[in-house]
Amino acid sequence: MEPQKAPSLLNAGPPARAVIQAVVFDLGRVMIDFDHMVAVERIRKFTDKADQEIFDLIFNSELTRLFEEGRLNPRDFFCRLKTMLGLRLEYAEFVPIWNEIFFLTDENRRIYRLAQRLKERFTIALLSNVNRLHFEYIQKNFPIFEVFDYVIASFQVGATKPDPRIYQKMLKILKVKPAAVFYTDDRKELIEAALALGIRGSVFGGLKQLEHELASCGVRLDPT
Repeated sequence: MEPQKAPSLLNAGPPARAVIQAVVFDLGRVMIDFDHMVAVERIRKFTDKADQEIFDLIFNSELTRLFEEGRLNPRDFFCRLKTMLGLRLEYAEFVPIWNEIFFLTDENRRIYRLAQRLKERFTIALLSNVNRLHFEYIQKNFPIFEVFDYVIASFQVGATKPDPRIYQKMLKILKVKPAAVFYTDDRKELIEAALALGIRGSVFGGLKQLEHELASCGVRLDPT
């Protein structure tokens, strides 16, 4: 998962007459929220690095991308990170610091309820850039994944958004044409990559905006 980008609206791609069969959600800052600085502030006690350097090395680096693509196992990721940051802590101490950054907001809960309603009529899926430790932590501690028909995690498929391969893998799993998929994500560039493949969607801007964009693609739900 990546740092939050300012929500914006983006619609393009196939004409509205295409029939939507699947609705796909991003995970971070759509289904669940997080604060990277919680981990940075805790790790600061175990390194001589400044906050920004800690943040960049942990959450905005090639190392983390490799971890999210499943090319590093958790212990290898930690060992490399420990060397880069000069960390004075062990793996068992690191794991909760790394994981305990997630929380649910009222908006997350509203989106979850929307997913439940959509599941009555559509295939719904989760598509996320996420590493194994975060995935397993969320799976254990938050009731999110069970609502989805499919959960497609970057570390499992070996590619991260906006790499076209992860969207192509999603389409293969869902067994639908790109124009039959509506996808929402909080990052504009990830939506643009999907639109380039013919997938329909919008940049996430909250429940009301998402309901409006779904309706513009022919996905209308009865009032609750």
